[in-house]
Amino acid sequence: MDIASDLNTLKKSFLFFTKWLFISLLCGVLIGLVGCAFSICLSAVTNFRMEHPKIILLLPFGGLSIVALYRILKDERDGGTNLILSSIHSGDRVPLRMSPCIFISTVITHLFGGSAGREGAALQLGGSLGNAIGRVFHLDEKDHKIITMCGMSAAFSALFGTPMAAAIFPMEVVSVGIMHYSALVPCVIASLTANQLALLFGIQPEFFPIDKIPPFQWQSACLIAGLAVLCAFVSILFCSCMHEAGYLYQKFIPNPYLRIFTGGCIVACMTLLVGNQQYNGAGINYVAGFFHAETVFPAAFLLKIIFTAATLGAGFKGGEIVPTFYIGAASGCLFGMASGFEPDLCAAVGMSAVFCGVTNSPITSLLISFELFGYDGMPYYLIGISISYLLSGYFGLYSSQKIMYSKTKPNYIDRRAE
Repeated sequence: MDIASDLNTLKKSFLFFTKWLFISLLCGVLIGLVGCAFSICLSAVTNFRMEHPKIILLLPFGGLSIVALYRILKDERDGGTNLILSSIHSGDRVPLRMSPCIFISTVITHLFGGSAGREGAALQLGGSLGNAIGRVFHLDEKDHKIITMCGMSAAFSALFGTPMAAAIFPMEVVSVGIMHYSALVPCVIASLTANQLALLFGIQPEFFPIDKIPPFQWQSACLIAGLAVLCAFVSILFCSCMHEAGYLYQKFIPNPYLRIFTGGCIVACMTLLVGNQQYNGAGINYVAGFFHAETVFPAAFLLKIIFTAATLGAGFKGGEIVPTFYIGAASGCLFGMASGFEPDLCAAVGMSAVFCGVTNSPITSLLISFELFGYDGMPYYLIGISISYLLSGYFGLYSSQKIMYSKTKPNYIDRRAE
């Protein structure tokens, strides 16, 4: 044994831990505070919109203000979450102006009724602020990647209250098949710190209790496997609609002002046709309803896909993750009612399976299942997530996500998500 070499390794590990303990705590506090403010603002504008539903008619004009904001702050070529993922791959700088842009524009989108989530926006917010903190400390290129992931974990955890999933997600989503374990300790510290801050500010984590979880038997396993196959196709449909909507908007309406105004008109008109705002905003309150629903509208998941694609494709800002939960829960609940097998359990499996299908992040999907639904349904979550991960192919919400290894063979492929 080379004792001197072992001691040197331990010394480097201790210095790494000491450095990142300080930086991660700072990151967790600063970005956690911003995440808390973001969450409070989104809740406030959502409540205002629900009390004044006619504000949906102003959505096109809200869109114009978003385009103007990005032009004023000189961030017209905003790459969104894809820019954050690309920066981790390449080490490129993420502009700090992304933070106020995504914060204000997402609040505007939710205020006027655009169909968008919040956690995807949190990834951009956290990644941008984390990158800025890295520049303050003059971190090198490799450490910049770590602190960008660290910021993503902090913002995600503060906003959604799932610290385990928030710590792992940035490490997993960047490169499918490769985990950036060097970021594990920083992401864990930042995630837990931000989560504690959120609790201090009274931001309660989401939790969806399942009334009954049947014993794990081959009959129930087969039913959940069938649901997982459905979820894989739903996730492919959602990714395809999201990408195609953005492409069609830009192809037929090149002007960003006209494009987002048209998109706002489309979403407002669809809302009036539907007659309610069930498909507007993030929809997390409706997700809770799928766990105790006696009936579910068969086209609910499809309408949420259409509303979200029409909103984000036009240029409105927000995330895709809570809409993904909505789509998955609605699909699962529908499957449960049609098959007669525990609709609330099927809604839980649907949420985690569709989330896995669109993000290609099976470990995060399993952790988020534990944090949102508890551990008792673990075998069902495992089946749903693993099958959905395999059958969803190389589709994904984020085109900058790299698929490093094949899903069917241990082959290095290094391709981008479709």
